[in-house]
Amino acid sequence: MQPGLGELTSGAQVLVTGARVTGRAIVAALASFDVRIKVCDDSPDMLKAVSDNGIATITPADAVIAIDDFALVVTSPGFPPGAPVLAAAAAAGIPIWGDVELAWRLDAAGHYGPPRRWLVVTGTNGKTTTTSMLHAMLVADGRRAVLCGNIGDPVLDVLVQPADLLAVELSSFQLFWAPSLRPDAGAVLNVAEDHLDWHGGFDAYAAAKAVALTGRVAVVGLDDAPAAGLLPAAPAPVKAGFRLGEPAAGELGVRDGMLVDRAFGDDVQLAPVVSISVAGPVGVLDALGAAALARAVGVAPASIADALAGFQVGRHRAERVAVVDGVTYVDDSKATNPHAAQASLLAYPRVVWVAGGLLKGASVEDLVARVADRLVGAVLIGRDRAVVAEALSRHAADVPVIEVVTREDAVVHETTVTHEARVVDASGPDLGARVMTEVVAAAASLARTGDAVLLAPAGASFDQFAGYAERGDSFAAAVRAAAR
Repeated sequence: MQPGLGELTSGAQVLVTGARVTGRAIVAALASFDVRIKVCDDSPDMLKAVSDNGIATITPADAVIAIDDFALVVTSPGFPPGAPVLAAAAAAGIPIWGDVELAWRLDAAGHYGPPRRWLVVTGTNGKTTTTSMLHAMLVADGRRAVLCGNIGDPVLDVLVQPADLLAVELSSFQLFWAPSLRPDAGAVLNVAEDHLDWHGGFDAYAAAKAVALTGRVAVVGLDDAPAAGLLPAAPAPVKAGFRLGEPAAGELGVRDGMLVDRAFGDDVQLAPVVSISVAGPVGVLDALGAAALARAVGVAPASIADALAGFQVGRHRAERVAVVDGVTYVDDSKATNPHAAQASLLAYPRVVWVAGGLLKGASVEDLVARVADRLVGAVLIGRDRAVVAEALSRHAADVPVIEVVTREDAVVHETTVTHEARVVDASGPDLGARVMTEVVAAAASLARTGDAVLLAPAGASFDQFAGYAERGDSFAAAVRAAAR
């Protein structure tokens, strides 16, 4: 039974939490209904921009007080369940939808024409690359497909476009607020510690990811134990997995250098591993995950091979910047958690690791222990660099470490690691650029011919940068300046 739109009855008052890109998409989608919309946001500037466009606004504090006036709350995914306005709505029994939930209900109800077939990709890491590969496979097969979700445009913004299939990247936040979503096929690539502060624990985080497995076809990464553990309980009637090794029946995997499908075909060869442009095992896994979803909707093997042969990795995702004095510099700024950083580090035999930032409560102990034998040096930045330094002292005590610190935070953490500190003045413009200039110089002093200097921070960037893209751009600019 498809979910309905009963909460959007004529005259109902709807609260939209969040006034940025997603919030604006929600407001636009609701505009065709005869409902009264109010938008709340913590930013007065964002509320003013909304108000200037003729939309009523309310502060979050006032929204809590007036919560009983609303028939529905539609939230941007960044708002956690514990946010006061959402907690008040839940306590009052008011339905709370995320933007994806709204999009799913509108699409399923035929609001934009015949419903699309949703192909959903989630996981702690690899979502964007896998979803992009999937979209390329669909297009190569001549399908009308749109790439959307947590990559590119919100789903609400693309539903007006002509399409039969949606390749949708979804975060755990989006899935948490989309409980009725039932994709035609969905994949959980992997599940590792991330966003635990938002979800309140690992089990809740994994449960949010598992929403992707509630449709017709459920696909999981079998080499990742937490992801694989979600498959038995998944309600999907068709279940499949993918692995780096040789596949069993019902799986996709690798045999004799070829991607092979034994889930949606009988030993069907899909594409050579050497055609995958993303470095290391993670690239093969991403391709297998994308291929599994593509095969679930009947994409031909030749289309999968063509798509992978022409696929190029996105910006800041294991992106090779330059080779300077025989040292390869790689920007994987998108590796914003330990699981992603580990996958990136395992692609290189000798690495000077650039790490640090905001760890969001995740542990780096297992990561450092796993990659210790590959590290020839480490350059640490950001607020939580001490956590990384302490893990290095326990698991890689012989690895030289250089901390790049701002003058206001120029405390070298005492561990058994060989330390050097390089201090950057925090005052003045372009702090991120100045930090990365020092980072690249420090890394160059530790590297030798044949090594890789890898920016795979294992943490978020907002302590020193506007986002992972700015962090990666600053790193790349500093590398190119050093090359000159």
